[in-house]
Amino acid sequence: MNDLPTILSRSFTQFFESEKSSGIVLIVCTILSLIVANSAFGPTYLAFWQTKLLGLSLEHWANDVLMAVFFLFVGLELERELYVGELSNFRQALLPIMAAIGGIVIPAGIHFALNADTPTQAGAGIPMATDIAFALGVLALLGSRVPASLKIFLTALAVMDDLGAIIVIAIFYTTQFSPAYLLASLAVFGILVIINRLRIMSLVPYLLGGVLMWFLMLKSGVHATIAGVLLAFAIPFSGRADDETSPSHRLEHALHKPVAFIVLPIFALANTGIVIAPGWEQALFSSNSLGIAGGLLVGKPLGIFLASFLAVALGLCALPGDLKWRHVVGAGFLGGIGFTMSIFITNLAFASSADLVNASKMAILIASLVAGGVGYLWLRLADSSGRH
Repeated sequence: MNDLPTILSRSFTQFFESEKSSGIVLIVCTILSLIVANSAFGPTYLAFWQTKLLGLSLEHWANDVLMAVFFLFVGLELERELYVGELSNFRQALLPIMAAIGGIVIPAGIHFALNADTPTQAGAGIPMATDIAFALGVLALLGSRVPASLKIFLTALAVMDDLGAIIVIAIFYTTQFSPAYLLASLAVFGILVIINRLRIMSLVPYLLGGVLMWFLMLKSGVHATIAGVLLAFAIPFSGRADDETSPSHRLEHALHKPVAFIVLPIFALANTGIVIAPGWEQALFSSNSLGIAGGLLVGKPLGIFLASFLAVALGLCALPGDLKWRHVVGAGFLGGIGFTMSIFITNLAFASSADLVNASKMAILIASLVAGGVGYLWLRLADSSGRH
């Protein structure tokens, strides 16, 4: 095991601080949305998000357009991690990769076991993803109480987690599939890759191509946000940790604050207007809600810890820096904060049932709140016990 202290790069520190602030803003927006939705202004508030603009409702603009920008940002962060970050060394990358796989498979398995062969089976993807902003926001509250290696581990885990969710969305949540439009979208991606190979460093052709790729992906039936991830990997990255001039780095830096303070808050406002009707608590005991809560609160920490332990026990990798197993358990609980991605998948899984969407979102909010609280207390107590 490597006991050397972990040093955070400036890019990672900026990303971490951005996600911490974003988590606070998301909490405020969620509380505000819940209050307004359940006030006298509730019907007007909910109707506002259904207002049409250029053929799409404002809710669709938030979920299909703004979230494509969010996925572009996630893709750029993943690209940086693969080139110069925690995922650049395969042996180091195996720990968060294995943890992410465990944190995807077991939560999905718990939901599937409770909902197999029922109308809510499609919700198995809901408890798979980790909300980066909220998870890092909770971790930031602990400050120097947790090692820097835990911040890197949780970030890499959450990014890989989101990548897994993106793959699941592309495969299992595609409707009215059009091969022609998909091929056209992939052709645009291929052209952007060629432009990359020609070392064209202007962002203009990539962004214009990205808009066209998004439109074609939307028409294909594959969720349009996938175009954001593909665009991220078409944009040139220098591969040097100290190079801040590459198009990828410049765009990632430019998107930090807009994603944290515009994209995700608008998504939260558009998607957390949950009407708490009489008898709402009964829905929490449905197989779907129990599958979501069980996946996030039990499946996430169990899957992350067991997969990490297995990877280390088999000699595939080692715990980095001063990371201890108690920290991995804490990271597992924080991985149970689903929120953004879980709500996003809920909208795809149950698009035809407003009641199911509402009940699922309530389960996500409650489970994420509990997971964040337990994770915070666990790591705080683990820090105290670790000092003796």
